[in-house]
Amino acid sequence: MSKRLQSKYKINRRLGENLWGRPKSPVNRRQYGPGQHGQSRRRKPSDFGTQLSAKQKLKGYYGNIGEKQFRKYYEEATRRRGDTGENLIELLERRLDAVVYRSKFVPTVFAARQFVNHGHVLVNGKRVNIPSYQLRDGDVVEVKQKSRELVLVLEAVSSAERDVPDYIDIEDNGLKATYLRGPKLADVPYPVQMEPNLVIEFYSR
Repeated sequence: MSKRLQSKYKINRRLGENLWGRPKSPVNRRQYGPGQHGQSRRRKPSDFGTQLSAKQKLKGYYGNIGEKQFRKYYEEATRRRGDTGENLIELLERRLDAVVYRSKFVPTVFAARQFVNHGHVLVNGKRVNIPSYQLRDGDVVEVKQKSRELVLVLEAVSSAERDVPDYIDIEDNGLKATYLRGPKLADVPYPVQMEPNLVIEFYSR
């Protein structure tokens, strides 16, 4: 399993963007990369560099997904009918940890992965501890009864930092969500611009 232990804020600094739109992100104060040469003048990126950056941004947003798994999403997106970029976004948004994050059960996508791993989430009444589990339209995701009083959950549910998108229906005091449909790129509330078409170009070189 690939390591994803690096700080989410390091990902922000490296990419130079506040990926999750969080007020505490250091990019809000220092809009340059980390390290000794972070403030040096940046050259205009090549086409390859632009595509690579788009891929890193999308991978990073979903908790720094491993390259092998991310490539599998690309391959599945190309097999499906329709726009490959839109298909890629839909596959990422069908991940269980992404839906747990979108539903505001936890404050970050990293916390969502850990929350699922530790068995705090039910899908259609059954415990699922695989963060990459692909949800289907109509699946019901909820926080286990014993986990509903966790401070992490209570704070996230009451937070006004994010809104729940309209392809997820929330009920039961914010602790139960129904995944209504796979979204299009325009439906997903990314705080920064995502360019899945560049990611497709990167892999199809």
